[in-house]
Amino acid sequence: MIWIDRLRRLNRGIALLTGLMLLACAGFVLLDITMRRLGGSLGGTEEIAGYAMAIGTAWGMAYTLLELGHVRIDLLRARGTTLVRALADIFSMVVLTATVTFIAVQAWPVVARSLANSSRANTPLETPLAWVQVPWFAGWVWFATVSAVLTLLALSMVLRGRAGETEAAIGAFAEVDTLQ
Repeated sequence: MIWIDRLRRLNRGIALLTGLMLLACAGFVLLDITMRRLGGSLGGTEEIAGYAMAIGTAWGMAYTLLELGHVRIDLLRARGTTLVRALADIFSMVVLTATVTFIAVQAWPVVARSLANSSRANTPLETPLAWVQVPWFAGWVWFATVSAVLTLLALSMVLRGRAGETEAAIGAFAEVDTLQ
């Protein structure tokens, strides 16, 4: 569990930075709205807010995973033994890891093309797309990495006969919350 605690601490720092980015974005939008009332505008707030949301979402997914905040339908899982629940959790983590890894792998060609072509957004700001796509892609890679590490840690717990410990690492939030 020491690795999971370390990942949680690291992800809390990342979540704080992501939250600060979103807060700064909200301040920027608020300033632009105020300026519009006074006859001016900073311009590009919608574009920048969209970029911030994409980056924040990609990085926030790993935090949510570690805080057991991802939605899970656990009607059948909840009726099983500790080992059955642990195996169901591992199965869901394997599927999640495969999906997120697929997304990250498919995102790379988009980023590589933007880097190779020095692509810019087709907007008045003409934002270099790599400025947005590189941190967005890195967030997906981080999510895939955290998912894989959690899956392997949970699998090792089960193989060492410690299936009950997987609940706090990869279990469903509602159950963990009621266990504490």
